[in-house]
Amino acid sequence: MHLGAADPMRDCEYSQISTRSSTPMESPHKKRSARRKWQAFPGRNKFYCDGRIMMARQTGVFYLTLVLIVVTSGLFFAFDCPFLASSLTPAVPVIGGVLFLFVLGTLLRTSFSDPGVLPRATPDEAADLERQIDMANGSSSGGYRPPPRTKEVIINGQTVKLKYCFTCKIFRPPRASHCSLCDNCVERFDHHCPWVGNCVGRRNYRFFYMFILSLSFLTVFIFAFVITHVILRSHHSGGFLKALKDTAQLRSFTVDTVLEVVVCFFSVWSIVGLSGFHTYLISSNQTTNEDIKGSWSSKRGKDNYNPYSYGNIFTNCCAALCGPLPPSLIDRRGFIQPDTPQAPPPTNGITMYGSTQSQSHMAAATPLLQSEPVVMAADDPPLPARTSLGGPCATLPLGQPTPPPAPPT
Repeated sequence: MHLGAADPMRDCEYSQISTRSSTPMESPHKKRSARRKWQAFPGRNKFYCDGRIMMARQTGVFYLTLVLIVVTSGLFFAFDCPFLASSLTPAVPVIGGVLFLFVLGTLLRTSFSDPGVLPRATPDEAADLERQIDMANGSSSGGYRPPPRTKEVIINGQTVKLKYCFTCKIFRPPRASHCSLCDNCVERFDHHCPWVGNCVGRRNYRFFYMFILSLSFLTVFIFAFVITHVILRSHHSGGFLKALKDTAQLRSFTVDTVLEVVVCFFSVWSIVGLSGFHTYLISSNQTTNEDIKGSWSSKRGKDNYNPYSYGNIFTNCCAALCGPLPPSLIDRRGFIQPDTPQAPPPTNGITMYGSTQSQSHMAAATPLLQSEPVVMAADDPPLPARTSLGGPCATLPLGQPTPPPAPPT
């Protein structure tokens, strides 16, 4: 009776325990949402719109550039264009609007795009490169030898040095350089421009050149027609001083006109000069970095020449401005793949050397002694990266099953 009464209670307790244990427990580490690659980008850059927009971290000067262009053009369209359209021609605000939109579009295209950042070497690629460098240096002779900083290649008969980047762990291709502000190696690096808030390289140089060239036309256009506005207003009012005395025109004529003249006057010289300098660089197929360093200067010798020039100004301009736009080499919006769990080591005495989570290492790994038996003595220490077998082992040919023990008689 006593045991029979205890059985339902025991079953009830077991059922409660089994019910609680069957409830899935929450993991202490909550499942994180998939991260984009731009969120773990190693360079010093800012990303917006889920990685679609890429800029440098120092963007204060870029916003100053944007404000100057928008404010100056806005004053011109608000106060000068109505008078010029009625006094001269309606084409003035139309041409000014087209120039303004083109300048704004090329500025944003230059600032928001990837300039040609080279991806950094993965740990496996960096380790493989270090092994190649050690083999080339003959590391077996003893002592540490630092990796060489340069390699030499021949391009159109001219020797070009490829420098090793210790930050990105790569040998930079020709014309590439490492930007210290963005901490990236940029292909066909021209310069880092704070006015656009980005590096200028292979993928956005044409937009940068179109920006400064169109900005030169817009600055000259506004400056010329503001002066024209002053002359026409003075002529209609019977003189410049008399026009200034008109109280109704003081707000719409004096303040904005003086501001536009000052901004355009001090900007036009630098912008036009910069456009002329880059026109020279494009015609000779050079970069600002190469021109500053004097890489192809005749002072370095008679045999020193630019191997990238086509020998024709028109061809050089077409190659720089009209060639196909290369794709971005960095996958900014891709997802970071989680680390796959490592497979357990085999228990048949065969160990895969170099077996890691990397697919490249798994493909390169080979079994140890695939055609020979594994022999180990009891007093031998276990070999590194091998499965230690306790006790003496008999010689077993691989690929043959071990016979089962005989049943007891």
